[in-house]
Amino acid sequence: MPPLADSSLALLARGYDWAPALRRRHGDSPAVPMRLMGRPALLLHGPAAIAFFYDERHVLRHGALPAPVLDTLFGRGAVHTLDGAAHAVRKELFTSLLMTPEGVDSLGRLAREHWLRRIDGLRGRRAVLFDEMAVALAGAAAEWSGLPGAADAPTVRRLAEDCVAMVDGFATPGPRHWKARRARNRQEVALARAVADARRGTLVPHPGDGPSVLEAVARHRDADGALLDLPTAAVEVLNVLRPVVAVAWFAAFAAHALHRFPEVRGRLHTDGTPYARAFAHEVRRAYPFVPFVGGLAARPLRFQGYDVPEGTLVLLDVAGHHRDPELWPAPRRFDPRRFLDREPGPGELIPQGGGDPHTGHRCPGEDITVHLLATLAATLADLDLEVPEQDLGIPTRRIPTRPRSGVIVRIPAAATA
Repeated sequence: MPPLADSSLALLARGYDWAPALRRRHGDSPAVPMRLMGRPALLLHGPAAIAFFYDERHVLRHGALPAPVLDTLFGRGAVHTLDGAAHAVRKELFTSLLMTPEGVDSLGRLAREHWLRRIDGLRGRRAVLFDEMAVALAGAAAEWSGLPGAADAPTVRRLAEDCVAMVDGFATPGPRHWKARRARNRQEVALARAVADARRGTLVPHPGDGPSVLEAVARHRDADGALLDLPTAAVEVLNVLRPVVAVAWFAAFAAHALHRFPEVRGRLHTDGTPYARAFAHEVRRAYPFVPFVGGLAARPLRFQGYDVPEGTLVLLDVAGHHRDPELWPAPRRFDPRRFLDREPGPGELIPQGGGDPHTGHRCPGEDITVHLLATLAATLADLDLEVPEQDLGIPTRRIPTRPRSGVIVRIPAAATA
């Protein structure tokens, strides 16, 4: 058998189209062997692949994430890098905070309030919706998490800019990557100080019924019974803040969809929460965010007739999954009715991973993302925002992508919500 070609340059050149194009060249196979970053790899696709990938007996995360991703997106020692009991105990910290209906509702309410306050301050002016939404989400996340400085506008803007930089620079070499690393370092230093202050009891108590995110992380004990060291605790606080700010990408896509498909705006007005939630799911399906996820083969395996040696880099095709006509009728049509009055199954819609969020590696904050996006989409539909002529193209070679203009809007001088 000839040596497998390395696909790293093709990935950089093709972006979100890389995995689907690679599969097409192999007859739409559910498993494509190759090399990536110099190591053996296997690209998987389809429902059976999702079940296979998210079985920890098959695929492990420890050691799978390359250093550039850890140093920008997730952070060293993050829950994403753990497996087994260590992962379960650390993840409980997040599920106990993020998966309660009260916590989700509280953050959604704060996000709407912060967004409407930003709108009030921009009346009669043009603004880049993506940028302003990131600041509103950062303010909501900081207040919800009990951070010192949550009411300080420059601190919140810096948090927004740094979280955006971390997400924007994780998948690329060069200036975006180094900007992301500097942003993470800056926020980790500040958050480590905040965790230390929380442990000393010098922070103002959180006004909610339970501990804030900051307090809960400061008190958390890992599977070994020890408190998190300050750098790791800072990483995990940031792993709450950063994904909330990252909803700005989905919010920009939601605004893009409202502009391109104005018929859905009326249904968001009239059909309330069920349609808003269906709209949020369809935005997450139809617009590209995560191209694929990866792990390492835990032992010698076999999938769909392919041998998978232990340590092989295993990739799950996320972008291609959401555009597969075998799984989605007319996949390029934007149609929230796909999800009306139903929630997608664990292996059906996977923009934030598949499997069980309580026990596996699916993002524990997915419910928060859906709730925030549904809330903000309904709010956007209620605002008579003008969308002037601009470049709303979405480049698929760029990871992560968003509308080129960031969605420029003009805020009416008088409130219309």
